[in-house]
Amino acid sequence: MPAISTKNLTKKFDRVAAVNNLNLSIEKGEIFGFLGPNGAGKSTTIRMLCGILEPTSGEGQVGGFDINRESEQIKKIIGYMSQSFGLYQDLTVDENLKFYSRLYIPEKKLAAQRIETVVELLQLGPYRKRLAAKLSGGWRQRLALACAVVHRPQIIFLDEPTAGIDPVSRRILWDFLYELAHGGTTLFITTHYMEEAERCNQIGFIWKGDLVACDTPEGVKRSLVDEHILSLKCADLNHAYKFLRTHELIKDVNLYGDEIHLVVANAREAIPLLRAALDSEQLSVDSLKQIQPSIEDVFVALSKKSSNG
Repeated sequence: MPAISTKNLTKKFDRVAAVNNLNLSIEKGEIFGFLGPNGAGKSTTIRMLCGILEPTSGEGQVGGFDINRESEQIKKIIGYMSQSFGLYQDLTVDENLKFYSRLYIPEKKLAAQRIETVVELLQLGPYRKRLAAKLSGGWRQRLALACAVVHRPQIIFLDEPTAGIDPVSRRILWDFLYELAHGGTTLFITTHYMEEAERCNQIGFIWKGDLVACDTPEGVKRSLVDEHILSLKCADLNHAYKFLRTHELIKDVNLYGDEIHLVVANAREAIPLLRAALDSEQLSVDSLKQIQPSIEDVFVALSKKSSNG
């Protein structure tokens, strides 16, 4: 039995479908990445799966419990880390952990042991007596994650857990998430970071309530088989970008740091023609070659395709 499954799960607000006929199947111990722009339906989906928000229609199970009829049982087996920092600002790190652990763990000794474990794993030791309000963004996220997992839930929902934190804190959080998954915990994570999507076992992309892709990261990349991606490096990127936006061979063009990614129908045919076109504009090409699409390339393409379709 999957850890999380949905069948035609739908939530409407004033006749607008925030989530539309969502079908998911997530196995135990899997890290599932849920991607999409703001307002796409990610947080609404999590709230339904957590038993916080009642669906308009459809079905869903979390840990074997029905989200429509057994929401209270679901709340006992999950952890939830919200998009905004939801802990008590006027309590210390220790006090927050004690409060959340005792909500789920009646035995004081066991609760204390679990607190020591998460404090050590997330390196919270030096900040135990500090008020939550006085923590930096990265340390607040670590504390929020510690409170979400202190009772060792079977399934954890994390709504943009690494948003706005530094790379070191992000790495530490992900190392901890890997340990949880290896121990059999199922993780449902929303993120805007494409490199984090690569870390997941399975990823889904939601657009205006519709699930437009769901597969492994490699499977999602292979879904762009009808288009090729070219990488262009040249001295004047801005000039090249403006020129190529209207070129007949280009389906899409996007800037990525010191290069431009071009979407074309056929790389072999397009490369010599584009080199000639750039040369006619007196644009010196450092390199122009076909590359494998990244997760970001795929989701940019899916977003534009869904928006136009």
